Amino acid sequence: MSWRKEQRRAERGYHHGNLKEALLQAALGLIAEKGAAGFTFADAARSAGVSPAAPYRHFRDRDELLASIAQRGFEQFEAVLTKAWDDGRPDTVSAFERVGRAYLAFARNEPAFYSAMFESGVPVDVNPMLSAASERAFGIIRAAAERLAALTPPGVARPPAMMMALHIWSMSHGVASLFGRGDAARRKLPMSAEDLLEAGVLIYLRGLGFPTDRKPQDQAGAQPPPPPGSSAAPGTPPAGPWGHKPAT
Repeated sequence: MSWRKEQRRAERGYHHGNLKEALLQAALGLIAEKGAAGFTFADAARSAGVSPAAPYRHFRDRDELLASIAQRGFEQFEAVLTKAWDDGRPDTVSAFERVGRAYLAFARNEPAFYSAMFESGVPVDVNPMLSAASERAFGIIRAAAERLAALTPPGVARPPAMMMALHIWSMSHGVASLFGRGDAARRKLPMSAEDLLEAGVLIYLRGLGFPTDRKPQDQAGAQPPPPPGSSAAPGTPPAGPWGHKPAT
């Protein structure tokens, strides 16, 4: 084989300058268009403008390509949730609500990543880097649930934080999936995704014994003054996440 033929083949395979990144972007475009299961490895190569053999320089197969996309998605997801949680500032409940809104916003704004993360069928536990990225993202939800569980009202059994994290994640994922459909199967719903998730979480927390008659807090996180006749001293922390003790 002549040097010129070899050079032309290399240029054809690497003309993007960064073949790996070109393949990832091509696959993301295909996921957005056809879904995580709607394209082949050869389709990704064709979309990137390279030969069918070129992707094998960076990925073993289509699953490894999808795993790389899902890993990147979870890394971005973690960053978004971390920013929203902000270590629970200015108060646990406000930060917790931000996490829920951020979850839905990511699913809405990054549907291709979200599909690769949760709908690609790639086993997370067989890819250490993907598994670690997934666990770090979920760790933000668990941290928020642990803080929320710590606000359990007196006389109410504290729920396991992991159980709360899994339940709240399930609700968030369900709402995101319900509202995220871009095809004709999507139904028109009478409320926003954020309102639906907030209502679901309120009902869930009420079932665990948390009071849900929340009063607004100022932006500095200060608690509202106690109601008339209350024996609570100024500065006393609230008994539950919505700032009221359960009725006795």
